[in-house]
Amino acid sequence: MNKPDVVMIGLGYIGLPTATLIAQNKAYVYGVDINPDIVNTINSGKIHIVEPELDTAVAKAVKEGYLKAGLKPVEANTYLIVVPTPFKAKNEPDISFVEAATKAIIPLLKEGDLYIIESTSPIGTTEKMEKLIYDERPELSGKLNIAYCPERVLPGNVMYELVHNDRVIGGINEKSTEKAASFYKQFIKGNLHKTNARTAEMCKLVENSSRDVQIAFANELSLICDKADINVWELINLANKHPRVNILQPGCGVGGHCIAVDPYFIVSDYPMESKIIGTAREINNYKSFWCAEKIQSTKLQFELEHGRKPKIALMGLAFKPNIDDLRESPAKYIAQKVLQNANNEEYFVVEPNIRDHHVFKITDYKEAMDKADIIAFLIAHDEFKNLQISKNKVILDFCGLQL
Repeated sequence: MNKPDVVMIGLGYIGLPTATLIAQNKAYVYGVDINPDIVNTINSGKIHIVEPELDTAVAKAVKEGYLKAGLKPVEANTYLIVVPTPFKAKNEPDISFVEAATKAIIPLLKEGDLYIIESTSPIGTTEKMEKLIYDERPELSGKLNIAYCPERVLPGNVMYELVHNDRVIGGINEKSTEKAASFYKQFIKGNLHKTNARTAEMCKLVENSSRDVQIAFANELSLICDKADINVWELINLANKHPRVNILQPGCGVGGHCIAVDPYFIVSDYPMESKIIGTAREINNYKSFWCAEKIQSTKLQFELEHGRKPKIALMGLAFKPNIDDLRESPAKYIAQKVLQNANNEEYFVVEPNIRDHHVFKITDYKEAMDKADIIAFLIAHDEFKNLQISKNKVILDFCGLQL
């Protein structure tokens, strides 16, 4: 590979597609990951995640020499930080990966370089990294371009949305904002909205918190309707006939690396002011617990009525339909909780988008459907739609399949 134009630190669900998109535009990209297996997989032209169109794009970029992976960063003109920002105790955001990635490139930085954080981050993170860089390299003070630009993509449609979605770009100063916007303009067809770093950081958190609050309303309705003996799906459909009402669909909770996580970044820093946001998180977490309890009570009711223990199918582990991503998945939590309370019942755990799991034994969905007495639909994968199900099966539909 020629000297890379871009170093991408983090080759996960966002980093690898972004690196590949840049490489597709004939820029040399050097991707960095701490996992040797991921590095070797990418350098062989293959991928370690499930994302439509990504496999062929990576294979082509690697073959043509525009994409290469390694364990340590090298010198470039642009550095993108796309690493996880997990939680510490009490749902406090942990920016240690962002800090570690930044420290790794500090010796490589030179005047005029562009440094961009894409990782979801608490407000003020970009400014903290600016201070970290300039504290260690004071001779570069004011001579770098430092910005924040959060991703806004939907797993399962990442390769399209990376190109066509609008982006919010916030620099630590106007020069940095303009430099970052010029960089993204090479690859993105969506509009680029310029602001400052703190506003861009907050924008990402607010977008996902808004979704979380709306889903919490739908999930709360589902709890009320269960007690009131009302079909929540029909209710929401009818309510949405109002020209100014648009209630979302309930589910078994909220998962993924964004909506289930980002609200805590606000609640952690502003606990007294974020009452609705914090309560929405509690409701959506409780919905997963409620689903697990519903499966448990249905199991006990079956035993009373039939005098034997039921066989139970848990349909779906991913956090949303038609992907293999189990991060913060409420379905996975439900499966874990149900199996922890197992009492010699036979369970079938189904996830058609993965072959193996280190905790669960994965069963083919057709086999599970055939053998199970109780079928709990947790995620609305395409494979579960339009199924012909025997009338003697007990169905728990937590995701709106309406079977």
